[in-house]
Amino acid sequence: MDPILKTKEEISYMQEAGRILHNCHKLIEQRLAPGVTTRDMDELVEEFLAKNGATPEQKGYKGYPYATCASINEVVCHGFPSERELAEGDVVTIDMVVNKDGWLADSAWTYGIGEQRRTIRKLMKRTEKALHRAIAQAVPGNTLGDIGNAIERSARLYRYGIVKPLIGHGIGQYIHEPPNVLPYGKRGTGQMLTEGMVITIEPIFTKGSSGVVVWDEDGWTVRTVDGSWGVQYEHTIAITSNGPRILTDGT
Repeated sequence: MDPILKTKEEISYMQEAGRILHNCHKLIEQRLAPGVTTRDMDELVEEFLAKNGATPEQKGYKGYPYATCASINEVVCHGFPSERELAEGDVVTIDMVVNKDGWLADSAWTYGIGEQRRTIRKLMKRTEKALHRAIAQAVPGNTLGDIGNAIERSARLYRYGIVKPLIGHGIGQYIHEPPNVLPYGKRGTGQMLTEGMVITIEPIFTKGSSGVVVWDEDGWTVRTVDGSWGVQYEHTIAITSNGPRILTDGT
């Protein structure tokens, strides 16, 4: 399927959703600490969005019951918020989709609770850097393979696993629109990027080199098979003639 191209005006609507989402992440960052629960954060997000005239798009999406996904340590994606108290050294990824006046923005971020082990700090820093290397490829005339290759090369450099089943996607008035944005690939292959496309780029790296994951019985929670910890960083990006425009960085 062809991507649904957005006008400059529509992209500005999505950026407003992205601004709210960014500010929500900043609030989460301030509140996260040992002893806090991810259910606390989920309630905080719902309250914050309501105050800003926005709604959590994934709540109710295919039956998903929460405003956020909250994934701790070896859970790499789609974890349910819970009453488990976060502990010193944990990492937690908070992923959310914000709906503002019918237009969406999607971003996930991994946070360290207290002080992390040196190897986990490096994993976090390098995965975030991989995201920005991939974003740099999101220009008209490049391909989806260029984005995926930038992510894959970063993971290979440090012998991290890539969670390949979990991918980026187009986004607009629906959470998932074409195209699929794979976290691996060959340069110069796949669909060409054109002005007006809006996509998410969302590498998930694991400390273990396999990156193999399994779904829990709840049908949502995704965790590593080998028990290694994973981290995720995600932005919503518009492809423009002036280069990639990050819609979820607060600008």
